[in-house]
Order: sequence, then C-alpha cells, then structure tokens
Amino acid sequence: SNSIVEQHSCLSWLDTQKPNSVLYVCFGSMIRFPDSQLTQIALALEASGHPFVWVVRKTEKTEENEKEDWLPKGFEGRAVEANKGVIIRGWAPQVMILDHPAIGGFMTHCGWNSILEGVTAGVPLITWPLFAEQFYNEKLVIQVLKIGVGAGSEVWNSMFEITTPVVGNDKIEKAVTRLMGGSEESDQIRRRVKEFGVMAKRAVEEGGSSHRDLTALIEEIKACSFEKKSNCKS
Repeated sequence: SNSIVEQHSCLSWLDTQKPNSVLYVCFGSMIRFPDSQLTQIALALEASGHPFVWVVRKTEKTEENEKEDWLPKGFEGRAVEANKGVIIRGWAPQVMILDHPAIGGFMTHCGWNSILEGVTAGVPLITWPLFAEQFYNEKLVIQVLKIGVGAGSEVWNSMFEITTPVVGNDKIEKAVTRLMGGSEESDQIRRRVKEFGVMAKRAVEEGGSSHRDLTALIEEIKACSFEKKSNCKS
C-alpha cells in the first residue's frame, strides 16, 4: 500500500541526513488543522532551512485537492529537490522515526504517549498543546523537565477539528530555530533529554522501576482470584 511505501521511503530518506538535523512534525492521530494553519506550518518549515519529516493526517478531500488547498506553490517540489523534507499523508511509524539518529527535534501536540516516545528516544520537543491535559504536559516539558520550547499555542480547544486561532509562521519558525539552531540553550535541552532518555530505557528494563512496578501489579492481580474477591482492595 502507499502507506507502507511511505514508511520505507521516509526511513530510507532519514538515512541520507546528518545526525540530529531533522525535525519530526506530528500532531497525533485525531488532530485536524484548517488549511490556513497547515500553510503557516509549511512556510515556517521552509523558512527555517532545517530538514523535516511532516505527518499530515488525511481528510475527506482527495490528496490532489489537499496539495492545492494548503501547500504553498512549489513547496513540496522544492523540499524534495533540495533533499530537505518528506511529507507523509496518513499513519507514520513514529517510534521508528524518533529512534532514528537523524531526528533532532519533535514538534508535538503534547499527547502523553507522544511525549513518552520522544523522551525515551532522547529527542527534544517543540510543544503545541491543543486540548485536554496537553497544556499541563507542556508545562512539565518546558518548565519542569526543561527539555523543549513552545510553539506559541495558547488557546484550549474543545474539538479535534481545530479552527482558531492560527499560530503564525513567524512564531513557528522561531521555535524551530531555538530548538534546532545549535545555540547554547538548544545544546542544554538536548543534553537533558538524552539523560532522561537513558533513565526511561533503564526503567523498563528487567529490574528497572517501571518493570518492577508492573510485575508487582501483575502478581497482585493474579493473587486476587474470584473466590477471594472480598479480600481484594477496591
């Protein structure tokens, strides 16, 4: 299928890029941005000059119409010709992408699973929360762990179809440059998230804290048989 081809071509393309040079952009499986927002993201990615892998969720439109509606004229062609970018329409092998050594940043909606996958891979984050607990997750990433920078999202949305407000390309480009530009700030962020990545991997190894806790939970569940239900804590 086209999805499988895109997966393989994306990973092969990453093999051609320098370590920590590529920005991965993905906003989860439920978010649908308006065309105006997608255009601003495209303009920012091109202006930043950094290579990118951008996952765009499919809509009811045809792929051809999607390109005409929101991609700046010639954007995808210029990215391909300069070996600067890949657009994936639909599902992407996120864990495999984040684990690739070429990935140097992850622009994310701050869904908890995405944050865990990014941190475990040791990849610094550009945060773009949209609804639910995502703004709290952003505070954890930026203010507590200090492993990312914000894209400028400030309004909580109540629906998966995001309509307003649009984050401008200037704010997005600034965030990309802060994280990917090789400054002292970005170097510190990168060092910290690499340390957290090592800790996360150790936690799930045999004998690690998460492994121990999960094992203990499984053993407790196994010990609670139906006959002894009344003895199990609620």
